[in-house]
Amino acid sequence: MFPITLDLSTVPLILVGNGPQALRRLSLLDEDRAAHVTVSAPAPTTAPARAAGARLIRRWPTAAAIASAQLLLIADGVEARALADLVAVARVAGTLVNVEDRPELSDFHSPAIVRRGDLLMTVSTGGRSPALARRIGRFLAEVFGPEWQARLEDLAARREQWRESGADPSTVSAWTDAWVDRHGQLPSGSETATAVLRQLTQWPVAAAS
Repeated sequence: MFPITLDLSTVPLILVGNGPQALRRLSLLDEDRAAHVTVSAPAPTTAPARAAGARLIRRWPTAAAIASAQLLLIADGVEARALADLVAVARVAGTLVNVEDRPELSDFHSPAIVRRGDLLMTVSTGGRSPALARRIGRFLAEVFGPEWQARLEDLAARREQWRESGADPSTVSAWTDAWVDRHGQLPSGSETATAVLRQLTQWPVAAAS
C-alpha cells in the first residue's frame, strides 16, 4: 500500500450505504471538507438520510455515475449481488473502490485518523485489522490533544518567517527540531523508545503451531 493524502474538495466521489457505517463515513467526509459527494442508498435509515440531505439519491449508483466519480466508497446495507455489480462496474470504469471491511474487494483502505486542525495522523494495517488501527488511533489521540492544533499554527507562522528571512530547507528543518525540543512538546527519542518497548513486552504472542 502506498499512502497518500487526497484533497477531497476537488475529488468527485460516491458513498453507498444504508446504515450506521455509511453515516460514519459521511461524517468523516464532511469533516475532511469533501465538496463533491453523492450518497446512494435505496433504503437509508433516518440518520444517514438526514445527514446526506440534498446529496442523497435513493437508488444504487448507475454505471455512468460510477464512471464519472474518482472514488466509490461502499459501506453497509448493500446486498451481495448489488455489491458484486458495483465493484465490477467500478473496475471497468477505472474508479477506485473501497468496501468496508472487505480488503479483498478494495483498491485502497481508509486508515484510522487523528486530526488536530491541519495536523493529521493516520494508522493503517492494510485492511488486516481495522480494529487494531482504530485502537492505536485512540492512543495517539490521547497523546496528541487538541492543543496541538494551536502548536501547529504557531510553528507554521514561524516557518514562514524563517523562509522569508532566507533560511534554506535544511536550516528550517533544524530550527523546527530545536523549537520543538526547547518547548518540550515531544519526548526525546530514547524516552519514547523506552516507553513503547515497555508496552510491547506485555503484548501476548500466539504460540507457533
